[in-house]
This record gives sequence, C-alpha cells and structure tokens, in this order.
Amino acid sequence: MRRRGKQFGIHLTMAVVMVAGFLSLTAPAASAQSTVSRFDVYSPSMDRWISNDVISPAGGGPAPTFYLLTGVGGGEDGISWFNNTGVRDFFDDKHVNVVMPVGGKFSMYTDWNADDPALGRNKWQTYLTKELPAAVNSRYNTTGVNALGGVSMAGGPVLDLAIQAPGVYRAVGSYSGCARTVDLMGQAAVRSMVEVLGRGNVANMWGPPGSPQWAAHDPMINAEKLRGTALFIATGNGIPGPVDGINSLVSALGVIPGSALESITQMCTAGLQGRFNELGIPATFNFRPEGTHTWGLFEADMRASWPMIAGAIGA
Repeated sequence: MRRRGKQFGIHLTMAVVMVAGFLSLTAPAASAQSTVSRFDVYSPSMDRWISNDVISPAGGGPAPTFYLLTGVGGGEDGISWFNNTGVRDFFDDKHVNVVMPVGGKFSMYTDWNADDPALGRNKWQTYLTKELPAAVNSRYNTTGVNALGGVSMAGGPVLDLAIQAPGVYRAVGSYSGCARTVDLMGQAAVRSMVEVLGRGNVANMWGPPGSPQWAAHDPMINAEKLRGTALFIATGNGIPGPVDGINSLVSALGVIPGSALESITQMCTAGLQGRFNELGIPATFNFRPEGTHTWGLFEADMRASWPMIAGAIGA
C-alpha cells in the first residue's frame, strides 16, 4: 500500500493557438451516497505509478465506469475535474464509477514512439484502454461497461482513443477540444501543447508532422470508426457569459487566450460536425451561444452530456 497526497502546482494557461500491476487505495472519504478515494495503479508500459481520483457509488450492485480526462496539465498542476468542478456533488447520487487519472501533461494522451527528454515516457493509450480498466474492474464493483470524457487537450484524444480501441467505450464526451491533427489548424494545436507549453518534441510522439501516424490519430479522417459510439461534442464560442461562472470577467479581461481558445475549438467542432453529417454518423453537438475556455463551461457541458452517456452505459 502506498499513499499520495494531492498534487498542487501552477495552472498553465494555453496562451497559444492552441494487465496493470496493482494498486493502492487511500482511506476513503464518505459522502451521502458515494465514496471518494485515491487509487494508485502501476503502469507496466510507463514503469511508474499513476494516481487516479475515484468516485464510486454506495451499493446497488455493479456499476458502469466513466473515465474523465483533464486538460494540458494532466491534473499534475492541481487543475482538474476533481479539483475545479462539482463532480463529487454531481455524481454523489448516481450509480456509476467516475475515474479521473492524474497525469499525462502535454502528452495528447497517446502512445509515444520514443521517450522524450522533456516529457519522459508516455504510453497513455495503453494505460487508458488496457491497464487502468483492468485495474478498476479488479478493485471496484463494475459492469465492465465504460464511457470516456475529456476536456481541452483531451477533447480530441478521447475520440481518438475510442477509434484506437474499438469496443472499450460505449460513449464519449468531448468538451472544448480540437479533434484534428493533420491540417494546419490541427498541427498548430498539437504543437502548441506539446512543444510550446510542454517543451517536448512531437517527432518523439508520432514522428514529424505529416507522418502517417498523424493521420492515423486524426478523428476527422477516421470519423467512420466512431459509428456506433454514442457521442456528445460541445463547445462555447469565445464570448464570456454566465456559463463561465466566476471566471467570466477573468476570461474576458484578464486571460484573453481563454476567449481565443474557445473560438478555435468552435471552428474545430463545426468542422467535425460537417464531417459527421457528410458520413451520416449520428452525434449530439452542443454549440453554446457563449462561453470561454473556463471550468464553468466545461462542467456545464459535462452535465449536459450526462443523460446521453448514462443511457448508453446503463448508469
């Protein structure tokens, strides 16, 4: 058994264009209906322990699992669904396991070809689609049915993970992300997160931009492989509003990239909707008439997606 305290750090603002080994569990913090715990899982592929915050229901038989990925800091900066939203209250009375990994900063939540001098070893596709689900199913009372959600940096990768691992996730929620990697906008978004913010080298991830792997991980190109998955894809439009909550004025007046980033995610999302319409792939798109890149927006869209996700996984 090993325990880890909460990790704190400085919030990185995206100011540019855009089976496992075993585990340990902290003493749980009980609430009215659910249990909150810190679950550490050893990843053989990355040869390190990964912490995960878990909300599990109290009784009622086996429950499905909703995996939630955070943004560019991977939660290692203390900025996450667990720390910055009301997920504990929202899921308190719901029959679902909610698993929020802590890790993956600047990684695009994918398997890298090579270790990176700045970002180390990243095998997040292997961890999220194989190692972590196996450990969660071993420790918690699950049905083995999964959904996946991700915000900002994770908004595109959650769709890619569903493509790369067919059948692992029945539903996907993509919130304020950019689901493209090949065109100029997609390359700029990926490089801004990996290289500008993370100081990593994208060539260690999928090879140089334009390499076949970049296309293999582009949800726009591979959209057909999402047919049959329940999909909820949401974005604001960069205009501050009540949905941003207390961050509204900060986004508008203090952190201008918050508006710029959400304008970019709106363009990415509109392009993805056009692609889905072209292929006749059903999906729910939520274009808000307001909203900057804030946790107020992210949480509102996650809550809006829940009825669809719950129905798809039997929560």
